[in-house]
Amino acid sequence: MAEAPLPELLAPAGCWESLKAAAVNGADAVYFGVETFNARLRAENFKASDLPEVMDWLHRRGLKGFLTFNVLVFTDELSRAAELLLAADAAGVDALIVQDIGLAALAQQLTPELAIHGSTQMSITSAAGVAMAQELGCQRVVLARELSLKDLQRIQQQLVKRQLEMPLEVFVHGALCVAYSGQCLTSEALGQRSANRGECAQACRLPYELIVDGEELDLGEQRYLLSPQDLAAWDLLPELVDAGVASLKIEGRLKDPTYVAAVTDAYRQGLDRLSGERTPLEQSEQRELRRNLELSFSRGLSTGWLAGIDHRQLVHGRWSKKRGPWLGRLERVDGDWLLFKGRLDCKAGDGLVLEVPHSDPLLPPKEVGGRVMAIEPRPKGGCAVRLGPKRVDLRGLRRGSPCWLTSDPQRESRFQRMAERSLEEQRRPLVLKASGSCGTALRLEVVRAAGLSIEGCFVLSEQPLAPAQGQALNRERLEQQLGRLGGTPWRLEQLELELEPDLFLPLAQLNQLRRQLVDQLAQQATPVPPTIREQRPAADLLEALIPPIAEAERLEPQLSVLVRDLDQLDALKDLPVDRVIVDLEHPAQLREAVKRGKGYWPGGLWLAGQRICRPDESWSLEPLIRAEPDGYLVRNVDQLERLTPLAPCQGDFSLNVANPITARWLLERWGLERLTASYDLALDQLLALVRTCPREALELTLHQHMPLFHMEHCLFCAFLSEGHDHTDCGRPCEQHQVLLRDRSGAEHPLRADLGCRNTLFNARAQTAAEAIPQFLEAGVRHFRLELLQETAADTQRRVALYRQALNGEISGQMVWQSEQLESRLGVTRGTLSERH
Repeated sequence: MAEAPLPELLAPAGCWESLKAAAVNGADAVYFGVETFNARLRAENFKASDLPEVMDWLHRRGLKGFLTFNVLVFTDELSRAAELLLAADAAGVDALIVQDIGLAALAQQLTPELAIHGSTQMSITSAAGVAMAQELGCQRVVLARELSLKDLQRIQQQLVKRQLEMPLEVFVHGALCVAYSGQCLTSEALGQRSANRGECAQACRLPYELIVDGEELDLGEQRYLLSPQDLAAWDLLPELVDAGVASLKIEGRLKDPTYVAAVTDAYRQGLDRLSGERTPLEQSEQRELRRNLELSFSRGLSTGWLAGIDHRQLVHGRWSKKRGPWLGRLERVDGDWLLFKGRLDCKAGDGLVLEVPHSDPLLPPKEVGGRVMAIEPRPKGGCAVRLGPKRVDLRGLRRGSPCWLTSDPQRESRFQRMAERSLEEQRRPLVLKASGSCGTALRLEVVRAAGLSIEGCFVLSEQPLAPAQGQALNRERLEQQLGRLGGTPWRLEQLELELEPDLFLPLAQLNQLRRQLVDQLAQQATPVPPTIREQRPAADLLEALIPPIAEAERLEPQLSVLVRDLDQLDALKDLPVDRVIVDLEHPAQLREAVKRGKGYWPGGLWLAGQRICRPDESWSLEPLIRAEPDGYLVRNVDQLERLTPLAPCQGDFSLNVANPITARWLLERWGLERLTASYDLALDQLLALVRTCPREALELTLHQHMPLFHMEHCLFCAFLSEGHDHTDCGRPCEQHQVLLRDRSGAEHPLRADLGCRNTLFNARAQTAAEAIPQFLEAGVRHFRLELLQETAADTQRRVALYRQALNGEISGQMVWQSEQLESRLGVTRGTLSERH
């Protein structure tokens, strides 16, 4: 343990106060966003104009600052994105945290000296993903939060085999998304608020009902079926250090400064004790730190996926908001007193909350809470608590009502003091050299200045050196005057002398030399603006990266259909379809699908694999390869690596193609036949992408049930079995049809894939039929329909409708009206509506 280097501790900063709280409580680096292009738009955030001040403040205290640029960038935003790249570079930002492939490619060309970190929104889950991030210029990768410690070790081993070195960053504390970051389309589909654009609506924190085979399943207190407990990997710090992780990341740019202070301090203490700088924590100290973590913000704490998959532990389903430490369950109410069997770990003045269940499982429980006015022991180890300060309405509370500690004023005051402490500038060592002889000027030059490349940094005295009549310029006198560097970021570490003895110079001259030299150092430390570095103008670079598109030949529109069962496949055999893509849950059916469908359609029969590939799941590609289809719809980097050399491939929406630079990079790097446009694009953004890409290179999805959450978490295992993962769950996903009913009454279908990952599909299909004339006018010729649970008859009717619309025989409005009248689930125009 002592030999392993300690990882960097990276803390969140949603505002100045949080940034300072992170710095003073032990962070090595902070990450923050500005008012645009970041995945936490609801945070206070900084302004782009603040960047020089922010970075100067951090660097003067020895910290690094990383700017979050972790969103998809649309075509018409590339110029503004380039401006922010240049501003970050000029301000001395230490790294950008990037999701968008095109943005990373742009940064490589425009700001090559600015470090890039691959965001967790890149959904990097394997060595293949790390390798592609490196190709895009990333110098660090933030891994998906769904990986375990064993996965981290596997990735490290695989990187060694590839002879690839890449620092890895992992989240260790804070809120967990139930869906893979970068793959969640829930907010987009239900409310046109894209999580890939920093506008997550947190639908995962809402209550749902579980409908199993058409019947509502009574889950008792469990109603928040998609809301994970918060991550707390404090106990796993030794294992994370052993795994060679380079950076430990704390989530929380939406949290307040006291949270940042308390959590950063806890992890700083843990790391320092691992380094041997401090003695190991006693058990009482460990309990104290855990209580601090729980009270700073907690929906319940767990190790997430790091300790391995345990679906029943990850999501308990009983609450989804901040609660604090669990205290116990109510025994009964006695007048104004609440009676508990055991002693509660609380004191007078603390805040408690209890729950009164609502009869409607889709409505949150009523909360009953207040300050502890009195707490008394009761026989047999029990206790009684009275809440106030005024009379609290205890009606509805019953035996078993859960109770949490939500507030501890003493700790909160301590957290506040921790957050408000000041951090002095870190004074960097300075080595100076003083030289001269009688009759010449005193020359004072910088030999070494920490953090700066010094060349030609010196000053000369205005007066010449003269024979000393009294006190001469000896080492003690010079060190005393030149070492007066208070108020600057420097301290005099060493003074070298090449000075004749017994010489004199007035103190005012020495003070002037010191000030002049400090001014020169300040100029050396100021980042050089990109224009002075003679970088390529952004407009010219964008023009080169997005060349003009030649007018495409107007060809007959081609229709592809994605099917999810063999009956749908068979139903397409006599229909005017160019290509069929088969996306099946059971790999054993893939060969049968190819056998049934190969040779029926001009564009062939293609297969689709799963959206995520973990470091131990290369086996998941074998059934696809053995089936020998005409081509593949690829969804992740492992599939790009393995399948593109074997057959024609098309990139799916999960590759997040939102701008022409991303599209061009993927097409050229992997030789893809075409790409599916990102499902994050609204109609105007989609048309902007079409205008800047080769028309034959894009396929647009006209009809689908939007995949909302794509999760490592398995609801089948968590709520329909007594197991904890695929090894002991009994495979309820193969035995039951499951829907999740939300507060609006919509029932969303749930499916499990080959790797036991779950996808929740929108109950309502969405159509872009009304936009077909605009797409055709723009030159688009490849379109797709995605089926979910249509019967053979539904399949044939739906394909016929869209084929007629593409041929101009009926209007898109007629498709829309027909679908609304005849579709069992209904349809909506969804995200393909204009945004203003």
